[in-house]
Amino acid sequence: MFARRARGLLDFTFALLCVWCAYHHTPAGALLRRTGAWAFHTRTTARPLLAYYDGVSGTSVPMPDALPASMLTRVPTSAEALAWGTHSALKALDPKAREPALALAREEGIAPETLVDPVRGPAATRRLLDALAGDFPSEEARVTAVFAGRVPARFALQRVDAEGGALSLERLAKQLPPGFEGSSVGAAQALALSTALMLGWPVAESAPVTSPFGYRVHPTLRTRRMHTGVDLAVRSGTTVTAVAAGVVRRASEDSVNGRVLVLDHGRGVTTAYCHNSELLVKAGTRVEKGQAIALSGSTGRSTGPHLHYQLELAARPVDPFGFRTALRMADGATEL
Repeated sequence: MFARRARGLLDFTFALLCVWCAYHHTPAGALLRRTGAWAFHTRTTARPLLAYYDGVSGTSVPMPDALPASMLTRVPTSAEALAWGTHSALKALDPKAREPALALAREEGIAPETLVDPVRGPAATRRLLDALAGDFPSEEARVTAVFAGRVPARFALQRVDAEGGALSLERLAKQLPPGFEGSSVGAAQALALSTALMLGWPVAESAPVTSPFGYRVHPTLRTRRMHTGVDLAVRSGTTVTAVAAGVVRRASEDSVNGRVLVLDHGRGVTTAYCHNSELLVKAGTRVEKGQAIALSGSTGRSTGPHLHYQLELAARPVDPFGFRTALRMADGATEL
């Protein structure tokens, strides 16, 4: 009798564990969590549904090294950003996964060890990318060659060209030979990092940061929570601009974020702008860098006028200041 009861309790425990895993780690569970968050006007940490299928979204993206002094007061060029993004992604790989890049470096007369060197790495990576530009004109094809190798990348590029249509990393990844699928993750990280490094700023760079990225005691809930963006102190009605070209994926209002915009900049990079008083663009609209997209305010769960600015790479929030080293928090700032 005791053994039967113990077995029943064990079965019940395993059933609960299965339900918990399904709720937190499956597309169906993500759908339930997002539906609940929408219904109760709360935030959710559930991954986007597409993240379960694309093999890239939701993966960890390495933060870049500190930029050199020459880049502290300006946005880097596309070539500089691509080199820094590729260098950072290479450093995050295990040594075996770096082999295609190291082999390419040897072919081009570049010392392989310099690709991941903290000081010489970005310049060496840029030399490698420049050397590949003749065979691989697009940035997507070039970083695919770095992480997969010259021959697999050329094979994938030829297949995509034969099919016709716009070139993308996703299409290249699908055409890589068997065994090279994992290299697309490193390539995606490099492109996401390079895109993030070229982002502008949504308001004047002099706007004080009143609550930085990271864990904090929430100013209204009074509990310790992760703050997934940065709060910028601006007056109500301040013009908010797009930090890069992209498509408006969300333009709506809820009780937490207030009037909120989410922009998709491609390559796994999205930005969000919360607590606005007015939205100037609609979902589906294509916007350009520097375009006015909203007027700041204090809608939603807010204690005063400010802009909550959020940056996500591969569906994970990251500190925007990791990509804006010229900016500094205002002295004496307090949370809004």
